[in-house]
Amino acid sequence: MRDVAIVSFAQSPSIRRETSKNDVEMLMPVLRDAIARSGVKRDRIGFWCSGSTDFITGQPFSFVGALDAVGAWPPIAESHVEMDGAFALYEAWLRMQHEPIDAAVVYSFGRSSLGDLPDVMSLQLDPYYLAPLWPDAISLAALQARAYLDAGGDTERDLAEVAVRNRKNAISNPNAQVKGESDIDTLLAEPYIASPLRAHDCPPISDACAAVVLVAGDYAREVAKHPAWIRGIDHRIEAQYPGLRNLTESRSTAIAAEKAGVRNGKVDVAEIHAPFTHQELIVLDALDLWPGVEVNPSGGALAAHPIMSAGLIRMGEVANRILAGDAKRGVAHATSGPCLQQNLVCVLEAG
Repeated sequence: MRDVAIVSFAQSPSIRRETSKNDVEMLMPVLRDAIARSGVKRDRIGFWCSGSTDFITGQPFSFVGALDAVGAWPPIAESHVEMDGAFALYEAWLRMQHEPIDAAVVYSFGRSSLGDLPDVMSLQLDPYYLAPLWPDAISLAALQARAYLDAGGDTERDLAEVAVRNRKNAISNPNAQVKGESDIDTLLAEPYIASPLRAHDCPPISDACAAVVLVAGDYAREVAKHPAWIRGIDHRIEAQYPGLRNLTESRSTAIAAEKAGVRNGKVDVAEIHAPFTHQELIVLDALDLWPGVEVNPSGGALAAHPIMSAGLIRMGEVANRILAGDAKRGVAHATSGPCLQQNLVCVLEAG
């Protein structure tokens, strides 16, 4: 396979509601920053790929309007994925495997605050049996959390510990939205949103965008001192209907991790796209990481969860550690769909 690396990453700070900028105005400085950091000349960029969703924006073909942030003249080769930007990165990586493209830019955007996000996400459910019932995303996650707690030895205190750790990690992340020291007993005293989930178990509503630059082969070595090479990447999908799968485990993550080669070497850092506390534990079980791995040093999706960008940010955070020379090998995970329906695993390495 052709060697492809992430050579730069940029994101906007996650905030509760962005009211002064539209999607294009949010994207422009992030794209400019990512390209400038990469050292890649614009005429060497052979492909652009975005991840977003029209359901959040509330208008069809919103990704076409977002091209104003890219500048599509002279004409460019461009594609769009109606999913998180991590899956757009997968498309770009595939494109670079079979076409002579030196560099590609992957970007993602979506303002979660534009509508009632838990209800909007219900539109991705089975249209005949589940969607007409309008179960919101938090209620579905609560069903999964209850099944997980009932099936094993973990407790609601264990879930709170996940939230406390991520909030503490996020203190050093200037782009995180929810951060700080938290007391477990104080968190457990809060009321349920949907039992057994409380506010700290759920992701914040976040507006933000992100972008990465992919470069192939010798050109990556030319523009970056420590390129973050994609040494394995795979994604798998499970049944759309939650009742047809075991919600207490993530077989798709386990398969993707095996195909991506997670266990082929020691992992220094892992960024897990787990919007809910129990999902982080489920994904970690599926990844079967080596002992001593630093998990979500950025604070993860519990500290900031910009829709359609949270997965790409996980990949960018791992890449940043490698680009800075602070890690040699890392794992990034991204998810999409209800109750961890679709999962992507990417292994990034220095060297």
